[in-house]
Amino acid sequence: MVVAALFATPALAQTLAITGAKLVIGDGSAPIENGTVLITQGRVTAAGKGIAIPAGTETIDAKGKWVTPGIVAGFTRLGLAGVDAVDSSNDTAAGGGAFQIAIDISPAINPDHAAIAISRAAGVTRAIVSPDAAGGAIFGGQGVVIDTGSDADPVTKPRAFMFVEYGEAGARRAGGSRPAWFAGFRAAAAEARGLGGDNPLLRKQDAQALLPVINGQMKLFIHAESANDMRGVLALKREFPLLDPVIVGAAEGWRVADALAAAKVPVLASALTDLPNSFEQLGSTQSNIGRMTAAGVTVGIGMIDDEDTRQAQYSAQYAGNLVALTRVPGATGLDWNAAFAAITSKPAEIVGLGGEIGSLRPGRRADVVMWDGDPLELSSAAQAVWIDGVKQSLSTRQTRLRDRYLDPAAGALPKAYVR
Repeated sequence: MVVAALFATPALAQTLAITGAKLVIGDGSAPIENGTVLITQGRVTAAGKGIAIPAGTETIDAKGKWVTPGIVAGFTRLGLAGVDAVDSSNDTAAGGGAFQIAIDISPAINPDHAAIAISRAAGVTRAIVSPDAAGGAIFGGQGVVIDTGSDADPVTKPRAFMFVEYGEAGARRAGGSRPAWFAGFRAAAAEARGLGGDNPLLRKQDAQALLPVINGQMKLFIHAESANDMRGVLALKREFPLLDPVIVGAAEGWRVADALAAAKVPVLASALTDLPNSFEQLGSTQSNIGRMTAAGVTVGIGMIDDEDTRQAQYSAQYAGNLVALTRVPGATGLDWNAAFAAITSKPAEIVGLGGEIGSLRPGRRADVVMWDGDPLELSSAAQAVWIDGVKQSLSTRQTRLRDRYLDPAAGALPKAYVR
């Protein structure tokens, strides 16, 4: 048994200058040697070379180490499940619930879940968190953006987007076919606009929650993998011109990259989908993200159906793999700067928070990570993490267990306990 560490009294944001860094802004620009980032009241005041530091400011000399914005995990279910297979600890989907679209997952985000501390210790400071659809529903509900700070207030932006399942899984839930999915979506949209008949499909609360999506006031995250399904998403956007869709998954996105770019539909793509695991992924390739980016699509890295409740820490590894692809003959990857942006500023922009998180541009929240090496290399680790200018603990359940059993001698607690 493990006793989780209690939350400490929230620390105050620091006024801080980190100097002498190999500084990464996170916007796709190249690292800056001997750079400085200045933090004031939880925000980035300045970042670059030759930054003037006000008198009395606490200063940390990075001594040439990498300093970057915190990673923004592009699509996760972080904080929704303690143990996936234990229903009582899993809030990812409401299979038997009365509501679908009106579900707001904000109250379910549990900062005590071990995966949040593990993500923070790996340099992940924010995460886009989505519900899942279940049962006969195509809608999963409203997702959020969270921070991974060691406090009890994780939600950065509630009701940030609506999630809907399309493709093979969505077709099954809609009654067995994609035409049934479209009929269901159109009927739901009509009811949201008050145009339903005498026998509504949706409860009033669901219809009300869908209206901001149809009016373009809330983003619609649509899970689609095949090229043809993404064409369907583009057709849906033409039918509902105000719709603001984001495609999640997009295994065959490279096949429709020009159309996605022309329609300005962004993608949160899975970086390692390179095998035909289903009929909708027959065209999978690790060059997918590189090819879409080259075509002008705005792409961030997401992790739908890929350990998405626990392993947001894989984001840096996936970005590093895209850099490695640039050295493989015939493959298309990303250069280092673009790859790092795919796990920082690009997901932030896609979810509508590019002015708040994802980079070290002035005015952004001071989510900063100092690394002991290149953050896209597996051998590197975060040495210090600040979220909103507050320095964070890098302790996790795993590190506490390690420390507990480094000395096998009996202590004050029974053997099975760790603080």
